[in-house]
Formats: sequence, C-alpha cells, structure tokens
Amino acid sequence: MKKSASLALAAALALSGVTAANARNHMYNNSYNSSNKTTGMSNKTTGASDTLTLTDAQRQSIWNDVSKQATKQNPPANFNAAVGAEIPSGLRTYALPHQAARDVPSLTPYRYAMTQDKLLIVNPSDHKIADVVAPSK
Repeated sequence: MKKSASLALAAALALSGVTAANARNHMYNNSYNSSNKTTGMSNKTTGASDTLTLTDAQRQSIWNDVSKQATKQNPPANFNAAVGAEIPSGLRTYALPHQAARDVPSLTPYRYAMTQDKLLIVNPSDHKIADVVAPSK
C-alpha cells in the first residue's frame, strides 16, 4: 500500500515538475515526523536552545497568551524551576498557543509546562528549561 501510494505521489509530482527522489524524501520526512510525534521523540534540529532571552514586554505577552489556558501541574517536592534545569519526567509539556508564537516568534521551537505559578519555556530536544515566566507584580 505504501509503495503504490509512493508511486502515485511520485507520478503526480513528476507531472508537476518535482522529481521522484524529492517525492520519496518528502514522504520519508513526513512519516519520520509523524512517528516522532506519536512516540514522543523530538527532532534534535528544532532551532531551540537551552537559553532564551526575553524582554519584560515579551514575558508579559507570553503570560497573557498562555497562563489562562495552561494546565497547572504539581512537580516533585525537590524540583526547582530554574533556567538550565531539566524538567522532571512527570511534567508534561505542551505546544505553545499560536497567539504566543505570533506575539513572540522566537518561541516557535519551544514547548511549555505550567507549575508553581510559573510558566516554564522548555527546549524540546533535551527537556531543559530555557526560561521561566512568572506573572508581573
């Protein structure tokens, strides 16, 4: 089934000027990305780093965009939410809302978790906290 779908896609793309090799690579990349999503593996080339420098205005924007809909989680008792720390395996991360990524484009490759009234911006490649956003006082 996959082979006939690949051939059909390659034929359709060839007629539109795309080579069969590009079509095969496209199908491989799509299946690779899909399998990563379902297995929880992350692509090491996300563009995210272990540190993120945000302005106060960006922090406020992120808090406004994310905190209202974020699921608050309870971390282990000894967890310290700090930049560079790895999030505990029990904390679930989520894709950032589209509005947050539009307001602060540098957030696009990151995920987040909400805990201890703090929004953790997480590098999906190594699960380290790149920044901690708290409500402004």
